[in-house]
Amino acid sequence: MTQSLADISQALLDAARKAGANTADAIVVQGTSISIDVREGKLEQAERAEGTDIGLRVLLGQRQAIVSASDTRAETMTAMAERAVAMAAEAPEDPYIGLADEDQLACDWDVEALELCDPSDEPTPETLQGSAVKAEAAGMAVDGVTQVQSASAAYGAQKFHMSATNGFSAGYARTSRSISCVAIAGTGTGMERDYDGDMRSFQSDLRSASDIGTTAGERAVERLNARKPATGTFPILFDERISASLIGHLLAASNGSSIARGSSWLQGALGETVLPDDLSLIEDPFRPRVSGSRPFDAEGLPTQRRAVVENGVLTGWTLDLASARQLEMVSTANAVRGPSSPPSPGNWNLSLTQGNRSRADLVADMGTGLLVTSMIGSTINPTTGDYSRGASGFWVENGEITGPVNECTIAGNLRDMLRRIIPANDARTYLSRVVPSLLIEGMTLAGA
Repeated sequence: MTQSLADISQALLDAARKAGANTADAIVVQGTSISIDVREGKLEQAERAEGTDIGLRVLLGQRQAIVSASDTRAETMTAMAERAVAMAAEAPEDPYIGLADEDQLACDWDVEALELCDPSDEPTPETLQGSAVKAEAAGMAVDGVTQVQSASAAYGAQKFHMSATNGFSAGYARTSRSISCVAIAGTGTGMERDYDGDMRSFQSDLRSASDIGTTAGERAVERLNARKPATGTFPILFDERISASLIGHLLAASNGSSIARGSSWLQGALGETVLPDDLSLIEDPFRPRVSGSRPFDAEGLPTQRRAVVENGVLTGWTLDLASARQLEMVSTANAVRGPSSPPSPGNWNLSLTQGNRSRADLVADMGTGLLVTSMIGSTINPTTGDYSRGASGFWVENGEITGPVNECTIAGNLRDMLRRIIPANDARTYLSRVVPSLLIEGMTLAGA
């Protein structure tokens, strides 16, 4: 008889206790994934993977060790527990590790309300191939597209369960559906490439394959005949496609692990202004059908809606139990982990306050500058916040887009940049990170 994920995690805990662990927690992840790639209307690659991964963390006082495997036989779990206890005995002491207290644990939630798992049937490989073929055909139908580099459709389903010796035991399932297309326009050294794609929890929410292919093709054609922009100080408008990366740098700097290590450009900035005073950054793990939603974190604490930044002011760090103890604070229930890794702080769904003007309005107001739609490479100093990235996009003259540009670098300092952002109103509200296009005045641009 096949064991349930809850039974497997409990068996891991039993093995850990028998091997001599003081406390322990266990994670079991069971997943299925299917991926189909097509080229020139024919199947190019098909992959299917199924498996169960198990992870066991044991603690001996203030020493811990983690082992993982993809074998759920009883003898394997026994060997894992014995090995983990032996490893923990040799590990250095960490005064901040430890399981949650019983009164900290999540005890009441509604997984169904989060709608993490599409109840419809798993798509057949033929269905996925049909979606990929449609995306490719739509991309090729765009005038100026010379080839479609790749067109793909995929499905994933995952079940997760966590148990710990403090009494916590719970899990949930989630699904994902995706379609993507990469189109190439032009020939020879004048070729340009761009993409489009969509990923959703529910099939019914997924954009059509034809729309995705057409958008990828149109974006590639728009990039043809690009030139280098001028060098100087200009306003830079980060398109909604890539603007979330700026907020990602803010989240990395406010991560409790970085703060505890003293390696963040936001060190000492708690309670200070980090965004314009009319903007807030809200974390909400309870949004239905969104990939970052979850009822509890990887240490069994109840997740919560909170303001990371409220009216421009940084209100707190993102913390798991260990970083919270080190900083003498309370966990924000943001622990993430996999079967082979210990808990660490991470973020769920984030939404930045949107503006009241469209991207076109911001383009018209910026005069002469750069609309960035793609970035490559990254030189970010996590301690000082100095920022430098390769970019491409469209040059703006007198408030109008005049043509594509590439091979340039934009630079500034994140702390100064984020204080000056001006948001548009074009964020896609179904994404896990809802961030509109962002305009920043006075950035350094290195081009021709």
